[in-house]
Amino acid sequence: MRILFVGNSFTSNNNLPKLLKDLAGARGIEIEHKVISVGGASLRQHLNAGKALDAIANGGYDVVVLQEQSTLPIKSPDRFRESARDFHKAIAAAGARTAFYLTWARSNAPETQQALTSAYAGAASELGGTLIPVGMVWERFLAAHDKPVLHESDNSHPTLAGSYLGACVFLIALLQADPVGIDVPVKGLDDDTKALVQQAAWDICNDLV
Repeated sequence: MRILFVGNSFTSNNNLPKLLKDLAGARGIEIEHKVISVGGASLRQHLNAGKALDAIANGGYDVVVLQEQSTLPIKSPDRFRESARDFHKAIAAAGARTAFYLTWARSNAPETQQALTSAYAGAASELGGTLIPVGMVWERFLAAHDKPVLHESDNSHPTLAGSYLGACVFLIALLQADPVGIDVPVKGLDDDTKALVQQAAWDICNDLV
C-alpha cells in the first residue's frame, strides 16, 4: 500500500509513518510512504504551496492521510471542511482514498476534543473518507491510564508512546489489522508499555465501532 501523509509535526514527530510501517510489516502488509510535513501548517497552506497536490496527482498513492493544524478544526471548522473538500477532490481525481487523521486535544484543554471529533468525523462522513480516530482513543486512554504519558511537556505534541498509540490506531482503522502481540522493537519503549498500548488501542477501537 502506498500512503501519502499531509500534515505537520503531529504526523512527523517520532516518525509516526515509520511506526505504522513497522507494525504493518509484522502483519504482512507492505507500506511505502511519503510525508509532506511543515511545522504548524494548515491544510490550506499545503494546498496553496502546491507540493502536496503535485504528489497526489503524480505519486500513484492508494491513500492520502490529511492532518489539519491542531486547533484549527476547533476555531474554524468551516475552513477545515473547505480545505478537506478541496483535497478530497484532488485525491478522488487521482484514484486514491481520503483518510482523516483525527488528532487530540491539548492536555490543558481536554474539553476541546469534542469539537475536533465532530469536525473530523463530519468531514469523513460528508466525503466518504476513512476516519482514523486517534484523538478519540487518546481521550479514552487518558481517562483510564496515568502511564505512559501521551503529551509532551508543551501540552500539545505527542510523546513516543503517544505516537505509538496513534500508529496502532492507524493499523486498526486504516489497515483492519490487530496490533496486539506485535513484538517489533521500538527504541525508547519497553515491552510492557508496547503491550499495554497495543491492547488499549484494540479494545478502545472495537468499543468505538
